[in-house]
Amino acid sequence: MMDQEIMAEAPPIIKEFLGYIETIKGKSPKTTEEYYLDLRTFFRYIKKSRGLVSPTADFEEISISDINLELIKTIDLTQVYEYMNFLGTIRHNKANTRSRKVSSLRAFFKFLTNKTGKLKVNPVEELETPKLKKTLPKYLTLEQSISLLSKAEGPYKERDYCMLVLFLNCGMRLSELVGLNLSDVRHGSSTLKITGKGNKERIVYLNEACLDALKRYIAVRPKNVIDKNALFISKQNKRISPKTVQYIVKKYLAEIALDGPGYSVHKLRHTAATLMYQYGHVDIRVLKDILGHENLGTTQIYTHLSDEQMAKAAQANPLSGIKPRTGKNNTAPNNEEESSSKIKKEPES
Repeated sequence: MMDQEIMAEAPPIIKEFLGYIETIKGKSPKTTEEYYLDLRTFFRYIKKSRGLVSPTADFEEISISDINLELIKTIDLTQVYEYMNFLGTIRHNKANTRSRKVSSLRAFFKFLTNKTGKLKVNPVEELETPKLKKTLPKYLTLEQSISLLSKAEGPYKERDYCMLVLFLNCGMRLSELVGLNLSDVRHGSSTLKITGKGNKERIVYLNEACLDALKRYIAVRPKNVIDKNALFISKQNKRISPKTVQYIVKKYLAEIALDGPGYSVHKLRHTAATLMYQYGHVDIRVLKDILGHENLGTTQIYTHLSDEQMAKAAQANPLSGIKPRTGKNNTAPNNEEESSSKIKKEPES
């Protein structure tokens, strides 16, 4: 469930929407919370811009507990665009953040219009999404991945190595790895059950590297623990936390000089997808199921080509080995004058 402290000031109409998002649409508590935070920012802006709070009021302290349907009915597209301008110029939100906030507003007003009928007209139906800059995801090369695995050392080396192997081979999300249970490892069928976004389960097949890493870790996994079914255990003898995993991965990335911005746990997921696509020639539809993507479009970002692949493609062209013929009778033209002298003139008409 969502953090009740954060939800304390949510008005009934927003609570109703959040309940729909979490229970009917199956969104995770974290995603549901993000919807609420986006809506809270929007309605704080509405109150501030309309003078419904003191001009000196701290934006982050504005309560939205009094937001009701009557106020929502007065919102139009112009005000929403002014809000988007506020996000970019005042709050300095990047395009991807603004795009997410657009999605939250669309979902909220669609709920009020199509699902509950509380609004007759959807004011954001024509709201455009900020254009996102298409960038290729950062990922580790095969050599960097092997180097990263070699850095797992110390008293928890079996655990750390196993986590890295699963990230790099299965492409799972941070939350998915942390949520793994012993019962999710199906030794008989060499598969792993992963619970992804929206509590959707999927099965991934484990290769030899994963099976060996799991076997070595489980052999030394602490027995006297708080959460007896948790797969990965922290030094406090409880289920390992996302922050701890992030710290561990960043530590090892730093050891192979990949501690710059953009390298994180999630980049290991990108790496797994990229390596499977580039080296294993995995079909994009199969990759979609492995990664647990809802839409194929999300997976298609991994179809980017590496520099090495593009170089190989250039060499694969059947004309790549063609050279000008040389010899006594077939000397290649050396200059423009010589070249033009050898061209037969067309007869004048």
